[in-house]
Amino acid sequence: MLHDVCLVLLIFVVLANLETTISIHHSHSSMRVLSQNMSSSFTIADPIRIEASTESNLVEHYARYRADSPPAGGYTGGMATIDVYSHQHIKSGQVTAAIIWVSNGKLDQSDDLNDIQAGWVVDPSSYGDSKTHFFVYWTADGYKSTGCFNLDCNGFVPVDDAPITPGDTLEPENGQSKISFKIFKNKDDGDWWLHFGYDINNLKPVGFWKKSIFTNLQDHAGFITWGGYTSCPNGNASPPMGNGQWPGKNSASVRNVQFVDSSGQGYAVPVWALRVFASNTKCYQASTFFDSMFYYGGPGGCTD
Repeated sequence: MLHDVCLVLLIFVVLANLETTISIHHSHSSMRVLSQNMSSSFTIADPIRIEASTESNLVEHYARYRADSPPAGGYTGGMATIDVYSHQHIKSGQVTAAIIWVSNGKLDQSDDLNDIQAGWVVDPSSYGDSKTHFFVYWTADGYKSTGCFNLDCNGFVPVDDAPITPGDTLEPENGQSKISFKIFKNKDDGDWWLHFGYDINNLKPVGFWKKSIFTNLQDHAGFITWGGYTSCPNGNASPPMGNGQWPGKNSASVRNVQFVDSSGQGYAVPVWALRVFASNTKCYQASTFFDSMFYYGGPGGCTD
């Protein structure tokens, strides 16, 4: 009897993994993704720029995994190791990034959405250069009037002796390096803390978002997302995501994908807890999630 139950569970997990990684991009069939039509809920949910929710001429793209079926007490954090790339040819108006989102609220009611972001970004319009920057961001009303990037407003509180300051330039060696970081709700003070490092086993505090600035993230998160992002003006060719290559061993990766408990300890994310999303598989894709990691990216070139 026990053997039969275990067999059924194994079949379920395998089928779930296959269901979330079906490809429609035949020329890259080994990198399988589930393609979904871009809906308003995805457009509203995670724009890296505040203007994204109000500028109709801004086209955004994602290749990411999301956990959105939290336990009874909600999620308390997420972490990962992500590859960092330089993109000297990104133009003003274009953005390419790799991000962890920790969020709560109703996706179809943007004013209800609370969101924390951290990762790397190349954004010449915001930073005045084409260098790669480490960034943080927050909002408590779906990007309407609250929140900001880095230290541009009150919200994120940096700590002394931090290994990095939000907004700092990352200098990838030979165009590529890796960073690790985690965002979690600390059980001692209830605030959302950010830890950062170049070694997953040696992360140090960067700062925190006070729980009091949020309405729906005060107690827990409802979904956590890992992946890549691009944006550009409508009608322009979208920029590369990751390192510009299709998902595979030579492309950008997100590794050590884990949930984080209130003590700051990471624990495994089961594949059945994740949903894959690629906004346009002609330009970007995400690979199968396996062994706590996935590959993502693409050359871009989409104009819609």
